Amino acid sequence: MTDPVLVARHDGWHKITLNRPDKLNALNAEVLDALSAAFDATEADRSCRAVLLTGAGRGFCSGQELGPALMPGPQGPPDLAPIADAYHRRLVRRVRALALPVVCAVNGVAAGAGANIALACDIVLAASSASFVQAFVRIGLVPDCGGTFFLPRLIGDARARALAMLGGPVSAAQAEAWGMIWKAVDDAALMPQAEELTGRLAAGPTEAYALMKRAFAASVSNALDAQLDLEKDLQGAAGRTADYAAGLQAFAAKRAPVFTGGR
Repeated sequence: MTDPVLVARHDGWHKITLNRPDKLNALNAEVLDALSAAFDATEADRSCRAVLLTGAGRGFCSGQELGPALMPGPQGPPDLAPIADAYHRRLVRRVRALALPVVCAVNGVAAGAGANIALACDIVLAASSASFVQAFVRIGLVPDCGGTFFLPRLIGDARARALAMLGGPVSAAQAEAWGMIWKAVDDAALMPQAEELTGRLAAGPTEAYALMKRAFAASVSNALDAQLDLEKDLQGAAGRTADYAAGLQAFAAKRAPVFTGGR
């Protein structure tokens, strides 16, 4: 039986690959359980300091698979809330709370839940042939996996509403221009650039990255004074890390720092 999610361990980082290429890596309970377990494993592995998420084959993720549990039956319509609670909400929270930088390499279509899982990652690169689609409206549903949270903050309310209500595709180049993702790259360059970037993050100040993620997460609801107070506290924590000392020593010696991560 083929594993629905593959985990490859590299020097200092893990590569997690959705592995249902014949289904454009559509999500089901097995995939979502395996994906959550893979993210748990990255945090449990003290040698892992960054994560790369991608998809096998010609697409990143076509969204949630419409299996029997999601279809109306003799007893009436299904209750989708428990599925969203048990799987989608749990996964997105896991990605956002992970104390490691998460890079996403979108290698083809990212639709529905697949698009929003990509947007939950810290840094998103997309192949020039990739596209992002809020496909929920096509079957009478609303965006989940944080889509209604991420999109307005990334591209503004007007664009977010139009994408959700019209369900049209956004090219990788347009996504970059709008600030939805960090960068669109040539198809052939996607994986080399994503792997190089993840390796670079794995060699960086891991605790500082974790503190940055806390700061960005809090900034969504904090007023300026509260955010300044949080930055003060987080800067105090960062200043006590071994990586800060290593960075200072390297700066004084005019050489590149060697960070140990401090996990």
